[in-house]
Amino acid sequence: MNSVVEPAFVGNSPAFNATMKIISRIARCEAITLIQGETGTGKELAARAIHYLSPRSDHPFIPVNCAAIPDSLFESEIFGHVKGAFTDAKENQIGLVEHAEGGTLFLDEIECLSAKGQATLLRFLQDQIYRPIGGKDQVANLRVVVATNRDLLAMTRSGEFRLDLYYRLALLRVTIPALRERAGDPEFLANHFIKLGCKRFGLNQKFLHPDAIEWLNTYDWPGNVRELENFIYNKILLSEEDSIVAGELTTYKNDKPASDNTQEALFNLTFDSAKKQLLNNFAQQYLSKLLARTNGNISAAARLAGKERRTFTRLLEKNGIEK
Repeated sequence: MNSVVEPAFVGNSPAFNATMKIISRIARCEAITLIQGETGTGKELAARAIHYLSPRSDHPFIPVNCAAIPDSLFESEIFGHVKGAFTDAKENQIGLVEHAEGGTLFLDEIECLSAKGQATLLRFLQDQIYRPIGGKDQVANLRVVVATNRDLLAMTRSGEFRLDLYYRLALLRVTIPALRERAGDPEFLANHFIKLGCKRFGLNQKFLHPDAIEWLNTYDWPGNVRELENFIYNKILLSEEDSIVAGELTTYKNDKPASDNTQEALFNLTFDSAKKQLLNNFAQQYLSKLLARTNGNISAAARLAGKERRTFTRLLEKNGIEK
């Protein structure tokens, strides 16, 4: 595999190898591809694998987080604009489609597109003809790959996603398996990240103690590969020993349900006080997660929450969350 992909998108399990075979076949095609999978499974890495294994590998790979682009700027960001097209258009600006010319345009979190954004994308995908705002029609030469952690078909049934756009995107599909479905890969990836992390941080080479391997392979890793990577880096940076032992790992596992102790403490409060505390905690966690997901973009976070931007801003202020 291309060296740009190999360091990160690796595995040795039957589930991972089967997925890589599908990716290799998809890479030889030019069709639009939908990548599905839980958060942290490596959907962007899979998109990069498709690109770098394809005939377009010598051209740009342009990743776009749809959740981070305000709806009002989507068309300008994607297609660009010419000078004077609107009040703030001080100069010509090429769009992400033109940046990806000859290569691959990767649209992540495609489920976050508004109805207007979905219509704009559908129109472009039909013939890859687009028009920069204030400009003339142009024809793009690129491949489009999209990704989501949602069930788009279910979203079409609830009216959140266009059915015609879904069928346009789902011509080729690949699902990245969750880490808990990749037997043996937690150990394989842990060793991989130990090697990378020690090199990256200038540490003496560390290794997994044999009693730690069973724990790695039985923990369910809800955050998938991303959680495992961050976990291993944390351990090699803080461990004073050359080996990572099971005791250090089980401490992490026991820390996970700490919220259970918090919930137990709620029963020492009155009903109204407990309810108020739960709601406050939920609001803070929910709003913080949305802001993290959209890289601090308030407009995008408000859209995901189904709130007007002004209302969403008031919620942030009410819950003491910095904008």
